[in-house]
Amino acid sequence: MRLCRVRRDCDIIRNMKRNAPKEPNEKKIAALVKSLLSELGEDPRRDGLLKTPMRVAKSLAFLTRGYRQNLKSVVNGAKFASGTNHMVVLKDIELYSLCEHHLLPFFGKCAIGYISNGKVLGVSKLARIVDMYARRLQIQERLTDEIANAVMEEAGAEGVGVVIKAKHLCMMMRGVEKQNSEMVTSAVLGSFRSDAKVRQEFMSLVV
Repeated sequence: MRLCRVRRDCDIIRNMKRNAPKEPNEKKIAALVKSLLSELGEDPRRDGLLKTPMRVAKSLAFLTRGYRQNLKSVVNGAKFASGTNHMVVLKDIELYSLCEHHLLPFFGKCAIGYISNGKVLGVSKLARIVDMYARRLQIQERLTDEIANAVMEEAGAEGVGVVIKAKHLCMMMRGVEKQNSEMVTSAVLGSFRSDAKVRQEFMSLVV
């Protein structure tokens, strides 16, 4: 039995490696950034910009590393038996992402609540789930849904609620230039959607 489990785990790891997205070609990205600097009227040969293309390439690889992660490896089996089914809430999870429309940052905080159904997730895994989806080109609405669905799936929860409050540089430093605007999105699944009292309890804890 133990040997079968080991073989199964090895097969899972092999499949994950086989299906994992390839690492970005930083040299190719750097060359594109160098051309972009020229198109913008800059001289990429001047001292202050000599290393900028590669810095940008490495930065973009880091900021989009969520594409090269998957939910199973992020949670990494950190599910623990729990005899209770009370609401679990983790709030003020910092998040940083890139708007897919302008490639400008949006940043803020995320709150996650769920009612366990026999198992709870390791608390740090909630923050790691947020990071995995945030480190991709995103819109806040989709990010909120993806986090909620991931927690529902991995925790096998009775219900899940997610609230994100974020500021978007795409409308702060360009466009309408509204400096104090803040976008709020929420997603509720399971009992958080069907039971108004559960939803109200969650909202009262995080808003």
